[in-house]
Amino acid sequence: MNLQYRVLAEKLKEAAASVLPVTAIVAVLCLALVRVDVGLMLSFLLGSGLLILGMGLFTLGAELSMSRIGNLIGAKMTKSRKLWFILAVSFLLGVAITVAEPDLQVLATNVPAIDKTVLIVTVSVGVGLFLMLCMVRILFSVSLRLLLIVFYALLFLGAFLSDAGFLSVAFDSGGVTTGPMTVPFIMALGVGVASIRSDENAKADSFGLVALCSIGPVMAVMLLGAIYPTDTQADVNMVIGGFETTVELGGAYLRSLPTYMLEVAMALLPIFVFFLLFQVFSLRLRRLPLTKIVMGVGYTFLGLVLFLTGVNVGFSPLGYVLGKELVTSGLSALLIPLAMLMGWFIIDAEPAVHILNKQVEELTSGAISAKAMGLSLSVAVALANGLAMVRVLTELPILYFLLPGYAVALGLSFFVPRTFTAIAFDSGGVASGPLTATFMLPLAMGACTALGGNVMTDAFGLVALVAMMPLITVQVMGGIYVLKSRTKTDAPVLLSFGENEIIELWEAV
Repeated sequence: MNLQYRVLAEKLKEAAASVLPVTAIVAVLCLALVRVDVGLMLSFLLGSGLLILGMGLFTLGAELSMSRIGNLIGAKMTKSRKLWFILAVSFLLGVAITVAEPDLQVLATNVPAIDKTVLIVTVSVGVGLFLMLCMVRILFSVSLRLLLIVFYALLFLGAFLSDAGFLSVAFDSGGVTTGPMTVPFIMALGVGVASIRSDENAKADSFGLVALCSIGPVMAVMLLGAIYPTDTQADVNMVIGGFETTVELGGAYLRSLPTYMLEVAMALLPIFVFFLLFQVFSLRLRRLPLTKIVMGVGYTFLGLVLFLTGVNVGFSPLGYVLGKELVTSGLSALLIPLAMLMGWFIIDAEPAVHILNKQVEELTSGAISAKAMGLSLSVAVALANGLAMVRVLTELPILYFLLPGYAVALGLSFFVPRTFTAIAFDSGGVASGPLTATFMLPLAMGACTALGGNVMTDAFGLVALVAMMPLITVQVMGGIYVLKSRTKTDAPVLLSFGENEIIELWEAV
């Protein structure tokens, strides 16, 4: 128990490092330049506290339960050696785990033109279908690069034919599904299924699951746009609370708690029931490991409730109001540098990013330092946030940015070691952490509304831009490694070392 408290303290520290810089920047802006309601500001500060507590409890719970469940079920699936069983379980697990992804819950709440449940189910089915494809790829050793090129070609071909109002939301859906709930679970399944094969490339082929699973939601939402009747010019329906007293403020949070408790319970129920069925009929874990998993689910539930309450009542509304006020106050020019500054701090405080940086340093035996890697990612995400605000101000289509970006990312895959390509495409979700969907996106939505733009086409797409940048940055660093290794006769050979190395982007620190 003492170990759990120490781990929780570490998780809370990580969450605070991520949330507090944004809170401080917003506080300075609201005190010096932008006028906002005092009650809304207090609600934001209280929401920030709940966000820190919720993120800390959630990440602890996900490590104790979801990662462990993924490992156990993945190992059991492989023992059956029945393709239909592996595919069926993969689909069901992909759907169940995605429904509980907090970033997806936040995105679906903010989309004005699509019913929240419809969007969540669509995205989840997309993940489930592509998780099945991932299992086929691992079992039959299909080239990751070939699949990425084929499916991104189909994706962008469909993008030119799809409803522009759905396009930005579709790409954002791919970015938010690779979050702290989904990624460890999917990676654990991949490692388990790869153990069926005994060849030397089996572990290397467990890479790429996250990369492929992020394509499924994009295609699914684009297809939804073709069949779902909706008004993509719909106004944003964000609840902005104005609180005159602390009693009103507290009442708003207390009234919201039962709603989010029910939502989170319904989201976690499918995966928990699935695990219990496996436990009864197959796993039969002893009391201690079973108790730890159940406790982990409890932490996950409590963390998600606090996280969503803090986000929806206090955190996101101020982001939306701040974006509107910056425009109406004649300070539109601040949007781009402000977004870049926040992007820099958000990515720099992301724990998974530091894990990625250290592993790249180890993978290259110090040729690419963790500091250099972190600097490159910070610059990339800052630029992505800046470009997102350029889109808000200019109304440029999302394809003007994504098409050349993904073309560069796929082109680089022919010139860098396979391991760097796999890490890059798997790590896209590392950059688009919880704060991107909870604050940066509402900031863009508020500014877009004040400018009279279309939120569906101009504000959404921010998460997609942020998720795209690591695909380029990590591979560029891989190219630098190749150039450095050619100038040193004693440089390690990456391919012989890295092909069988499993990169755990979401492991506990």
